[in-house]
Order: sequence, then C-alpha cells, then structure tokens
Amino acid sequence: MSRIHQLDVSVVNKIAAGEVIERPANVVKELLENSLDALSSRIEVDIENGGIDLIRIVDDGEGIHPDDLMLAVTAHATSKIASADDLFRVQTMGFRGEALASIAEVSRLRIKTRQADSTTGHEVAVDCGQFVAPQSCGCPFGTQIEVRQLFSNTPVRRKFLKSTSTEFAHITEHFIRIALAHPRLHLVLRHNGKPVFELPGTQQLLDRIRLLFGNEMANDLIPVESDANGIRMWGYAGHPSLSKSTRKSQYLFLNGRWIQDRSLQHALSEAYRGLLMIGRQPVAFLFLEVPAGLVDVNVHPTKTEVRFADSQQLFRQLLSMLRTKFLSLNLDSVLQVPSTGAGGHPFAAAGAGPRPRGFELQAWSPSQAATNNSLWNQPPRFDASRPTLSDMRVFAPPNPLSFGTSSTIDGTTPNGSDNTASESTNGAINADPSTDTAGISAVPPPAGELFADDGSAGATPSPADTARPRSTGEMRAMQIRDTYIVVETDEGLTVIDQHALHERIMYEYLRPRVLNNAVESQRMLVPETVELTPKETALLLEHGEVLNQLGFGVREFGRQTVLIDRYPVMLAKANLPQLIRDLAEQLDQPEKQPDRRDLLDSLLHMMSCKAAIKAGHRLSPEEIDTLLAQRHLIDDAHHCPHGRPTALVLTENELERQFGRLG
Repeated sequence: MSRIHQLDVSVVNKIAAGEVIERPANVVKELLENSLDALSSRIEVDIENGGIDLIRIVDDGEGIHPDDLMLAVTAHATSKIASADDLFRVQTMGFRGEALASIAEVSRLRIKTRQADSTTGHEVAVDCGQFVAPQSCGCPFGTQIEVRQLFSNTPVRRKFLKSTSTEFAHITEHFIRIALAHPRLHLVLRHNGKPVFELPGTQQLLDRIRLLFGNEMANDLIPVESDANGIRMWGYAGHPSLSKSTRKSQYLFLNGRWIQDRSLQHALSEAYRGLLMIGRQPVAFLFLEVPAGLVDVNVHPTKTEVRFADSQQLFRQLLSMLRTKFLSLNLDSVLQVPSTGAGGHPFAAAGAGPRPRGFELQAWSPSQAATNNSLWNQPPRFDASRPTLSDMRVFAPPNPLSFGTSSTIDGTTPNGSDNTASESTNGAINADPSTDTAGISAVPPPAGELFADDGSAGATPSPADTARPRSTGEMRAMQIRDTYIVVETDEGLTVIDQHALHERIMYEYLRPRVLNNAVESQRMLVPETVELTPKETALLLEHGEVLNQLGFGVREFGRQTVLIDRYPVMLAKANLPQLIRDLAEQLDQPEKQPDRRDLLDSLLHMMSCKAAIKAGHRLSPEEIDTLLAQRHLIDDAHHCPHGRPTALVLTENELERQFGRLG
C-alpha cells in the first residue's frame, strides 16, 4: 500500500495561506498591491473589527476581464509573468498568483469588477474554497474586493489573532508603507465606518510624510539624492536630533516596494556613527531605483526581503550619499549647547562634535563646593520644544532624614502641572506631595540635603568639614570628559560611569514603587498632546493599564494623537513627547508577547535610562557628591540594569606594579 499521496488542492491552498496570510494586515497588503498593479489612482480601504469581520478594498483601476474572473482566484494563475526568466525582471508588485487563492481558501471572498469599456460588471464569490459561478452585476469601473470572516474555517489561526486595536495597527502600518511608496495615489482608510486617513494624491513626498507623521518630524528631515552606475537613491534622512529607539522608522523602498535589508540598514547606522547616542536609531525615508535584472524579489513569500546582485555597491553608495550630505551641513546649528550655569563653560551635545579643550577635567574640592552654583539652586526651566541637558536633574532616592521637592516659583511643575496635589497610581491623593504613606520622600531630594541632619545643608563648610572625605572610604573625586567620575578610595582608584550608575539608582528607586502601585505621579493642569502613528496610538491605549501603573495617564485624543494628563514625578524634566514615543516603540514587540511583569521591567529599564544623566553632561561638585553618596545606598550598584559595569577599580598595588614600584 502506497504511503505517499498527493495533497488535496484545498489542503495545498491552506498551506499557502499559512505562508502568505498570517493576519488581516497581510490580506490588506496583497489586495493593495493588486490595486497598484491595476494602475489605480484612488483606493479606498474599509475595515471592520480589525479586519477580522470585513476587509473591503475598492479601486478605480483597469478591472478584471470576465473571462479571467475564475482564474483570478485559482492558485498560481497570473498575468504578470509567463516564464521563469520573467522572475528576474519583475516590474509589478505581485507576480506569484497565490494571494487571492490563499485568501479565498480561508474566508468568504467576493469580487466585483468592471472594465472601463464594459457596460456591466461581473461578480464572483468563493466561500472558504467553494466557488460560486460568476454572474453579471452593476458596479463602477474598477474592482471591489470584500473579505469577510477571515479564518472562519481555520479556528486555530483565528485564535492566535491579537486584539482589534493591535490587528488594525498592523493594517495601518501596511497602509502607510503603500502611501509613502506611492504619494500620487488618493488613499482612504476607514475603521468601523470612521475615517482614519484621507490622503489626497501629491507629487511631493514630504507632503505625504507631513500628513502621516506630523510637522515636527517633517521639519527635521534632510533631502538626499545620489545617482551612480545606473542606480538612483533619493529621499529624506532624519536630522541627528531626530532619532528612535528602534528601526521601525526606517522606511526603505525598492522600485516602489517596501523592503527590509540588513546591509542597507547597516549603512544607515554607519552613516550616523558619532552623530547619535548609543542605542538610538536614525529616521529615514529612502527610495532605491535599481534595474530589475540586478535584484531578485522572489526570495520570500511576502516579498519583503530581496537579494541584490551587488549589495556592497548599494552599501557604499548609500553610506557615501549620507555622509557627503552631512559634511555639507552645519549639524551643530540646530542642536542646543547648554552651559552648567553661572561661570560654567558650554559643552557639545552628544555626537555634535568635540568638546572644547581645557574643560575636560573637573576636580572636586570642599571649598569649591561651597561657592559654586549648583544645578540644584537654579529654578527649574521648561522648554516646550526640546529640553537641554542642563535641565536634566540628578534625581536621587529619597532620604528618610530630609525631604525635597522640585517646583517653579509660581508653584507649578515645568510641564504645566499643579504641584499642590501629587497622586500615586492607586488614585490616592497625598496630603503632602513630598512624602508618601511610608514616610519616605516621594520626590528625590536635591543635592546636599542627603547629608543634612541639622538644617545646615547650605552653610559654608568649616575647615574641619573640608578635611573630611566626602563619604566613608572615598576621598577626592573629579569628572573626566563629562562622562566619568574618578574617585580616590582607600584601596586605590575607582572610575565610575556616571550614566550607568545613575541609571541603576533610578531603577532601584522606581521598581519597588511600580510593583506596589505606588509611583508618585503629577497631574498636569494643561494636558499635553502627543502626535503618533496610528499603530503607536493603538499600542499605548491597549497597554493603558500598564502605563498607569508606571505613573502615566494616557487618553485617546483623535486618530493619531494621545493626551497625556499625568506623568511620574521622577521624570518631571524629561522630554515627555519623546518619552511617550519611545514607550510606544518599546511596546511594539511583534516577535514575542511578554507577560505583564516582563513588560513592566522592560519599560522600567527604558524609563530609568531616560531619567538618568547622560554621558557628556557636566556635573557640579554637589551633583557629583550626591551621585557618589547614592552608590552606597542601593543594591547591585556595580552594574546598570542593562548589565554594564558602573565602575572599574584600579588598586594601589596594581598602580605600583604598573609604575614598577614593586620589586
């Protein structure tokens, strides 16, 4: 008896559907690409329940000939290639002939179409692989495709779909990619009858970017262009001040097709090397026009990955295009260069260029600590456009012996919030905004207060005081290159990474409060609006409960905007809009779905990093003093939350050995 048998056509189509149709967004992508190949100038997309109940796409393209209707929903039937050689010169978005047949196998599909020279339209329906004979119907010229009850006959696949907002966010992302690749198209997107996007056709890509991502991003884009060896590159690259925590804002298009390519992404990263902080990714909208014979687009079922004949050439051209453009610009002109206050010297922002020589070393002495103006003594400031490094405060965990608050002269916080009532995430209003129910400071104290036990924190130290080391086992300290703190200890010498240490302090301060729903948050008098992509908006709203536990109040405010009415007190000086965008990117984890505790911990790592002082931030003597004191009050001070060491120790014996003093 034969043990090998040929699979049924229905089973084959279901297997193909599993490769091509993973979720409703894949259906939208395939159908939009078919509409593009039909030379449409207007496409309308209607979605219900995240695409699970209905996906309807209507275009004004060429339509389908009546004789081809049945073939259109048959596997591996296409009008776009005729032989294997055609695979190496594909000019259309689709060509494999799998999409409609796969969709028809796992849904209730209905197609209405009419060509411009025909007086009547024709209709065909397929109910989960069961064909209904074509018939005449009335319809405008073009094609209308309806997909209802997706995965109705494959309940396992339907079970693994995410929430409505998440599925629609994926649909929106595919819609945005098509909208960017083809700005000439008039595109409409509606969800549950409500308009989400209506994008009129335009000849200017920047106009399309402005509609999709807002003016703030569009104003920070730099036009780039290169033409060499028959390959043209053009588009927009983000100013170094515009960066993201992931690569999701890097849009690469090859001959009108959105692609992912590690080599090109690596070229982007190399072009921005030295201009961005470590861990940040550039923003880019880049288009490649490559002869069809030099690229193979048939290496992945979804056609998002391609293979180039000479990827190194593209790497070099892209890298050269961006670096040449950057060299012709004064990138420092739009970056803020803050100072350390009265008598301080300006320093370059991270990646903006070399620091002035002569200001790289800052030594600590007790007499200097009494006279220098500290950041703690300056009234907090708020810049609605972009915060400066001098506005970032060195927060410290609370000291049970003293309490401190941060407010402006008029009693409001820098974000325009009312400082008279600070609330924790469990909804209780604290009578005293500086303390919580455990009698511990809710706001980290200013520098100097940590060591004050008699109310004399601001007094000029006596000679006896200046002779004492700053803390047990530690003596003199100095800051090097505005990044490292060198401390003399009883054992020898310790070099501390100021950002890594402060990041651990922030993490240890915030984590127990988050887990106990006791994060001190500040309600804003005037809520702040943050413009996002629809996918980012959906992710923030979907994880609203987690954000609330972290101290954020996020509400929906339009299709691409959220309203922030509450934020954690410890992040009072952070760039709130940028922080919200980074949170949205952190929440977008398509490769895995972490549990609630993992998600909280991941966001805590990010928030701690955002709240911590950065490399390149010059500290006053008082700030160095406070930072070193906190090192002895936390566990695991030897590593930051990401696992990097916070300090390196060079013992006295090692120093003597290196200098040849030991026999």
